[in-house]
Amino acid sequence: MSEKIVIVGAVAAGPKAACRARRLMPDAQITVVDQDDLISYGGCGIPYFVSGDVADEKELRSTTFNMVRDSYYFKQAKGFEVRTMTKALSIDLKQKLLHVEDLRTTEKDSISYDKLMLATGSRPNVLPIPGNDLDGIFTISSLHKAIAIKDCLAKGRVGKAVVIGGGAIGIEMAEAMADLWGAETTIVEFMPQILPRIVDQTLASMVEQHLKKNGVTVYTQETARKFERDDHGKVSKVITDKREIEADLVIMAVGVRPRGELAKNAGLLVSSHGGIVVNQRMQTSNPNIYAAGDCVETCNLISGKKAYAPMGSIANRQGRVVADNLACIPSTFNGVVGSFIMKVFDLSVGATGLSLDVAKAEGFDAISALCAQYDRAHFIPTKENMFLNMIVDRSDKRVLGLQGMGAMGDGLMARINAVAGLLEKKAVISDFSNLELPYAPPFSTAVDILNATANVADNTVSGRFRAIDVEDFVAWLDGKQSHPDWLAIDLRHPAEAAPFIEKFQDRWRHMPYDKFRDEYEQLPKDKMLILICNAGAKAYEVQCFLDSVNIKKTVVLPGGLNVIRNLGVDWWPS
Repeated sequence: MSEKIVIVGAVAAGPKAACRARRLMPDAQITVVDQDDLISYGGCGIPYFVSGDVADEKELRSTTFNMVRDSYYFKQAKGFEVRTMTKALSIDLKQKLLHVEDLRTTEKDSISYDKLMLATGSRPNVLPIPGNDLDGIFTISSLHKAIAIKDCLAKGRVGKAVVIGGGAIGIEMAEAMADLWGAETTIVEFMPQILPRIVDQTLASMVEQHLKKNGVTVYTQETARKFERDDHGKVSKVITDKREIEADLVIMAVGVRPRGELAKNAGLLVSSHGGIVVNQRMQTSNPNIYAAGDCVETCNLISGKKAYAPMGSIANRQGRVVADNLACIPSTFNGVVGSFIMKVFDLSVGATGLSLDVAKAEGFDAISALCAQYDRAHFIPTKENMFLNMIVDRSDKRVLGLQGMGAMGDGLMARINAVAGLLEKKAVISDFSNLELPYAPPFSTAVDILNATANVADNTVSGRFRAIDVEDFVAWLDGKQSHPDWLAIDLRHPAEAAPFIEKFQDRWRHMPYDKFRDEYEQLPKDKMLILICNAGAKAYEVQCFLDSVNIKKTVVLPGGLNVIRNLGVDWWPS
């Protein structure tokens, strides 16, 4: 008798499992149920649909050969049934029944199963503040919401938009509204930086500056307190703990949580955060029931602790593992390292592994190594600066993460991918210093920036490279911190150094890189010397030389003034 497989959820993990199970088990009876009528869509593409980069929502539901993934498609092309607008109500573990309700007719019935898969996804967090249900306030919870948001923008109803949440989705939605539609857009983030726990402060500040450069206002360390309405019951203002912001449309992008209620009510093991607990085969606490996608708890392969990773790419990989095990092909999903990449106007921003703050919180003796370098040979006209920040454990030189920013394109993603593949193997710094990467001048430098960043990390851990914290350096020049024993030593061309000497006078001194060995004895012995060049490499060379002549009260500005230039400091020469 053929196996009865029932799957709850038809967006990412569910359809992936069903399609592969059909290929592996031609005789199985496969039924998928979903409470929506729009299924199997690319949720990560929603910001690009809102922005207009994707013209029609059907493109998010279409195959590469332009067939819309709907019930007809899955029935006729894939060979299994999808029941849309069908809500899963409960699971009878003893009778192996899934109780459902047809949302169109309100009729209820039951579907028997031999194996059940839960791919119930996630739901967006909603701020528990007054006015959160006003017209014009949206979450990014479904394709229906995206269509409604785009409709408001396309009809010219949105002059001012506010995004609550400075994570990846919030930033993508802010760009979508500001770029094509020209809406006056503001991001409000309650953490001290945007992209919290994903990238570290310096890179986050660079991204924030780029957003501001492109017309998006950003307020960090600020909390939304309530929403106000106009005379028609529509949102008109966002009230924070610091200001009032006018708004015609508000998007709450404050994270998601797993939909684990169906599993919990059935008596399956669910974490304290609501994620369905599964083993590496994606089995729940009931061996006949599997779960995958945004509804499950997984493992972080670096920290070894439980993690939540709601991403379509991960859901698809997990769905394949479920299908394999349904077909008695032993397969495991071991966990995640946490990789992401995003577009921010004409920049790419990405990361894999742990940020510095998270690594420290997880108990690692973590440090970071920041490197600024061209993404291709300096003589290639299309070269652009790229910034990489490597997180390592000082005690054993294990690499814990990498984050970066660069020009829009595949360059940053290539470096992120190279690191992501090695993180779970507990690779150490030397693995990346010596990592073989393809080289040609239009694509990279002879010593690739990834190799160079690992070299900076190695020198830092070994004590050869001593750096000043970028935020401390900026605060000192801003006048927010007083350090009378600090002195900036500018190693660049005199013309580059002149405006800084004029601005900072006795805090800034010029000593050219090519004359340093002849003039170093003129340096004051009672000052902490901050060695500065454009990218940091020349400053490190000078630091090594000064060490050799027993002048060791020196630090290097990591990434050099290329980093500072991208922070949008008020004192940067025009």
